Amino acid sequence: QVQLVESGGGLVQAGGSLRLSCAASGRTFSAYAMGWFHQAPGKEREFVAAVSRSGGGAYYADSVKGRFTISRDNAKNTGYLQMNSLKPEDTAVYYCAAALSVAQNEYEYRYWGQGTQVTVSS
Repeated sequence: QVQLVESGGGLVQAGGSLRLSCAASGRTFSAYAMGWFHQAPGKEREFVAAVSRSGGGAYYADSVKGRFTISRDNAKNTGYLQMNSLKPEDTAVYYCAAALSVAQNEYEYRYWGQGTQVTVSS
């Protein structure tokens, strides 16, 4: 089992930045790839970014490329999502998740956090 807890969400104006954190406990964090997903009201959950177990490979949804950066610190059992140039359409609940290998499909992810709200005002 891996327990994941997100933090760092909040309210920010368009063009601003936030950094989300995902603290992991339980099994070895470095044994899992990590992903971030978001879900806006009335919409399905969508892939945002993923990073490999070592942190050497990162993948992004087209909508966030060049604005968001995913990273991880295995020594701290923590993953991050740096979000810059935020837009109102980024407003959603953001979830971190862990999978055996890096993937964009949410069904590949075994463990999920409870989510953190990000609201971007125009």
